[in-house]
Amino acid sequence: MSRTAIRGGLVITAAEETRADVLIEDGKVAALATPDSAFAQGWTADRTLDATGKYVIPGGVDAHTHFELPFGGTASSDTFETGTRAAAWGGTTTVVDFAVQPRGGALREGLDTWHAKAEGTCAIDYAFHMILSDVNEGSLKEMDLLVGEGVTSYKLFMAYPGVFYSDDGQILRAMQRAAGNGGLIMMHAENGIAIDVLVEQALAAGHTDPRYHGEVRRALLEAEATHRAIQLARVAGSPLYVVHVSAEEALAELAQARDKGLPVFGETCPQYLFLSTDNLAEPGFEGAKYVCSTPLRPREHQDALWRGLHTDDLQVVSTDHCPFCFSGQKELGRGDFSKIPNGLPGVENRMDLLHQAVVEGRITRRRWIEIACAAPARMFGLAPHKGGITPGGDADIVIYDPHAEQALSAATHHMNVDYSAYEGKRVTGRVETVLSRGETVIEQRRFTGRAGHGRYVPRTTCQYLA
Repeated sequence: MSRTAIRGGLVITAAEETRADVLIEDGKVAALATPDSAFAQGWTADRTLDATGKYVIPGGVDAHTHFELPFGGTASSDTFETGTRAAAWGGTTTVVDFAVQPRGGALREGLDTWHAKAEGTCAIDYAFHMILSDVNEGSLKEMDLLVGEGVTSYKLFMAYPGVFYSDDGQILRAMQRAAGNGGLIMMHAENGIAIDVLVEQALAAGHTDPRYHGEVRRALLEAEATHRAIQLARVAGSPLYVVHVSAEEALAELAQARDKGLPVFGETCPQYLFLSTDNLAEPGFEGAKYVCSTPLRPREHQDALWRGLHTDDLQVVSTDHCPFCFSGQKELGRGDFSKIPNGLPGVENRMDLLHQAVVEGRITRRRWIEIACAAPARMFGLAPHKGGITPGGDADIVIYDPHAEQALSAATHHMNVDYSAYEGKRVTGRVETVLSRGETVIEQRRFTGRAGHGRYVPRTTCQYLA
């Protein structure tokens, strides 16, 4: 039996902050105790980690990543090996990635493909959502089987006609199935049919620069799709989780539904909290670096999203990490913004950016841990093993230096992408040491992990619905 003691730190969870030592046995949290207690003083350990002056926090849970995702004639540039290693550098110890059902194929086929990509390569633990790209009787029946195997959330797209798009009838059928089997429907809520009309009109008018990506994917079309998704979920009696909420108007639809007591949940991402259409409008082709969907919005939307995190109308901050290199990938869209691969890198930056929000007084320390660790773990059936520091839970723990200053940069990040969406941004706070199931992955800013340490984690159903 291996034992590790973490001593002298301020333990911060979503529930409380307390000066406590933490004892780890065989990859699990064994006990917490006040440092001067006889109990803590009596611990024997194979190693002791000094957290004096530091925070001791749960490992982050990023419930929205896309490693090795084929898209737009290319594929996202982070593999499961590079992406999970970068996640660990950023204090994230569990990711939930998206397996994709092939058009005309079975859910099982897509899930098996993603298992093959991830198995033996991950530095941290991982789980899968399932993208439903072909809703039919066969795939609906498969949902029941996969929920039983721990794949308990299913993503549908109201955007990307011809690629991932599902029409309202298909969405309703999937929601009805989820209402019966306990699955959670995740929705990319944008009116893709209308957006395609605006794309065609913009290109015909000679509007080809990256900034037009944001102009055609209008906030009202995100709000309309969000409203429609909520109503379809009501008809089906299904819970709903709306991914990457970026617009004030879409958030208003979520807030209205939640005020009625409906089981409707929302996620936003750091890019919508810290970046804006100003980035999409950067000169030359630089704006292509910031092309993602839903798109970046004018800066005034940011305050609404922060309010949504305060009021709990938004419960989770994930990254939607889907990186494409500027050179050779984003450049596919030179002369036609609609051909720029959609996605941003961010899995390494999320915990630090949200801590910067703590420094700036936008959120509390406990709320930081809630939206980045505890809520995603509960939302996607990973708690109590993930997202907290409680006896019996996995020892996914980060020793975090709240005083260290750093500048985010492609020169120093570990994501497999040739630019940073936050290049030069100065933040206060930095990961020092990371444990995944009690094993050190990052130690004093040095990577000590290994490909294959990370395990696949089957999930229970959404714990907000219990």
